[in-house]
Amino acid sequence: MSYMDEVLAVILGGGRGARLFPLTRVRSKPAVPFAGKYRLIDISISNCINSGIFRVAILTQFNSVSLHRHIASTYQFDVFHTGWVQVLAAEQTLLHEDWYQGTADAVRKQLGQIKSTRAPLVMILAGDHLYRMDYASMVDFHMETDADITVAVHPVSAPDAGRFGILKRDTNLRIHHFAEKPKDPDVLAEMISRNDPERPYLGSMGVYLFKTHILLDLLENTNVSDFGSELIPQAIFSHKVFGFDFDGYWEDIGTIRSFYETNLALTSPAAPFNFYDPRRPIYTHARFLPGSIVQGSELQDVLLAEGSKVYCAQIRNSVVGLRSHISEGVELRNSVILGADYYDVLGVEIPRGVPLGIGPGSRIEGAIIDKNARIGAGVEIKPFPLGTRLDGEGGQWYVRDGVVIIPKDTILQPHTRIGPETQLSFM
Repeated sequence: MSYMDEVLAVILGGGRGARLFPLTRVRSKPAVPFAGKYRLIDISISNCINSGIFRVAILTQFNSVSLHRHIASTYQFDVFHTGWVQVLAAEQTLLHEDWYQGTADAVRKQLGQIKSTRAPLVMILAGDHLYRMDYASMVDFHMETDADITVAVHPVSAPDAGRFGILKRDTNLRIHHFAEKPKDPDVLAEMISRNDPERPYLGSMGVYLFKTHILLDLLENTNVSDFGSELIPQAIFSHKVFGFDFDGYWEDIGTIRSFYETNLALTSPAAPFNFYDPRRPIYTHARFLPGSIVQGSELQDVLLAEGSKVYCAQIRNSVVGLRSHISEGVELRNSVILGADYYDVLGVEIPRGVPLGIGPGSRIEGAIIDKNARIGAGVEIKPFPLGTRLDGEGGQWYVRDGVVIIPKDTILQPHTRIGPETQLSFM
C-alpha cells in the first residue's frame, strides 16, 4: 500500500554554509550550482517527486534570494495537481524572534506551517547530498514496523566514522545505540555493526521520517536544537526508532573538497552517479539555450553543459557549466567551471575590458571558477597542497583544502598568477 500522499517533505536549507564558502558568499548552500546545470537542492526535490511526494517545504535562512528565485521559476505544478514546492524562510513572529539555532530548531519554528498541511508523516531531508533514493520504500518500512521515527542508514568505513552519527540496531532493526561523530577507539569498537572490514559501521544519512504527532511532541516539549546530535540520540530511549538500510551511492557535499571531487567524478565514463536515468530524472530550471559549440579543441573526460563555446582549447577531467566561454589556447585541467548567467552583448561595454569566461592562453588547474567570472588572457592558476587554506587579496581568490576558488562575478586581470610558488603576482 502506498502512503506517499500522506507525506510532507521538509528540506533543510542549511545555515551560513561556512564549509562551502566562498561559493556561499552570495547564495545559500542548496542554491550552489552543481554538475554543470543543476543546483544542489534539485537532488532532494527530484527524489521527492520521483518517489511520489508532491508537498515539499524548504527551510532557508541565509542568502536565500537566489534559492527563492530558482524554486519559483522551476517547480510549478499545473492547476490540476495539488502538489507544491515552497520556501519557508526564517521570520520574526510573536512566538519566535530569533534566527534558526539548528536543524531541529528550524523545524520547530515552522511547526505552524507543518500542522496546517495535516500530513500524518513528515520526512526531514538535507539539501546538500547527492544520491538517488526511492523514499516510498522507506515509508513502507516505517509503516510496516510501526516506527515513531525512521532513520535512513548507510554503510560507513572506519576512516569516515568520525564524520557521521553512528548507530547500532537490534535484530528487529530498532536502533538502541547512537554516537554522534565518534572518535574514541573504545566507542568505535562498540559501534561496529557489519561483518565488513571495508565498511563496518552504520551511519545516519540525515534522512528522517516522523509520525507527525511524535515530531510535534518532541519539538514542542524540548529545547533541543539539532536532530543528529540531540533529538535522535535522546529519542531512541523513549520512542520506537528504526534504521532503514540504503546501500546506493550517497555523498555529502558539505565542503569545498567534497564539492570539487564529486563534480570531477561525474566526468568519468564510470561516474558513480547516473544523471541519465530516464525513469528517475533530476529536474532543474528549464532553459532555452543553444547547443554547445566545440571548435578545434581536444576534450577528454569533460562534462559540458549547453550554451557553451569552446575554441581551440585543451580540456581534461573538468566540468564546464552553462554558457561557459573557453577561448583559444586555454589549457584546463581538473577544474570545475560553473558557467555564467548571461552572455556579453555586442555594443555593451565590457567591465574593465575583460570578457566573460576564460581568456586566451590561460592555464587553469585544480580550481573552481564560480559564475560570471571574467578571467583575463594569460592567467595561470595552479592547485595548492592538500589542507592549504588562504584568502587572496581583495577577496579575488581563495584556497580551501588546496582547491583554488574564484568567487562569483570576479574579474582577474590578464597574466594574473595564482599558485603555491607565486601566490599572486602581476606580470
